[in-house]
Amino acid sequence: MSTPFRQRNPVIIGAVSIIVILVMLLAAFRADDLPLIGGGDTYYASFSEAGGLKVNDEVRVAGVRVGKVDKMELDGDHVKVTFKVQKDVDFGPESGAQIKVKTLLGAMYLELTPAGSGQMDEGSTIPVSRTKSPYDVVEAFEGLAGRAEAIDVDQLKASLGTLTELTRNTPDEFKAALKGVSALSTNLAARDDQINTLLKNLRKVSGVLGSRDQDIIKLMKDARVLFDALVSRRKAIHNLLVSTSSMSRELTALVDQSKADLKPALTNLDSVVQVLLKNQDNLDESLRLMAPFYRYFASTLGNGPWFDTTIRNLPPLPGGG
Repeated sequence: MSTPFRQRNPVIIGAVSIIVILVMLLAAFRADDLPLIGGGDTYYASFSEAGGLKVNDEVRVAGVRVGKVDKMELDGDHVKVTFKVQKDVDFGPESGAQIKVKTLLGAMYLELTPAGSGQMDEGSTIPVSRTKSPYDVVEAFEGLAGRAEAIDVDQLKASLGTLTELTRNTPDEFKAALKGVSALSTNLAARDDQINTLLKNLRKVSGVLGSRDQDIIKLMKDARVLFDALVSRRKAIHNLLVSTSSMSRELTALVDQSKADLKPALTNLDSVVQVLLKNQDNLDESLRLMAPFYRYFASTLGNGPWFDTTIRNLPPLPGGG
């Protein structure tokens, strides 16, 4: 039967707890050396300058993260970068390294360029000849000095003199063009905020279009179905248009043929209307006098197909009928 936890020796429990805590602290400080959590094999690379690279920045191969920068220190006139790479990553002994820009905010990363056969030995150093910084100040000044020495001063002087002679007699149109370019540059600089806003709005529009791509695709598919239906009904639509055109021509011919008959009829109708207008008073009087007759006539024939009337002052029929 096991002893309850409360009845166990507290000294032993405390000692075991302290040992466990010490082991966990040691594992936390040496996590990179653990087989499951560790950062892999250690390599070195020498750069002419750090180029903004920092400790814990990513190490990539072909754009895939394979490790991180572990340490950076000054080694003579070079910067020595210590980095760790996963054990399953292969890159040859002639591989190079380059510091590249990761984001617009200035974050950097170390890019390995595999070269050579086999695998680079752990602890190897990539020399300066196979590394490249994003901006090498020394190389830039050396290149400037070399180019300055290669300039032909006499030829440059002659070119500047020729340019002066040409601009002295510059046409007014050319001067106006230069002024226009200057004004355009000034306007662009003054509208910098608006241009930025326009670019942001374009980005939002692109995002909305990207999120609605399925709707746009569905709309295009529906439009294609509509066009297919129109193509399939093209013959029917053609026949309808041809029939409509034929009917229009027939109606035009009918109107043209009926003009000769309609003109006398309309002329006689106009004469009849004029006669009715002249006798309008007589027509009104006739209708007024006809009203009593029509009332008695309706009373006589209003009960059926017989006459309903009364004859007065006749003697009674024989037999009392």
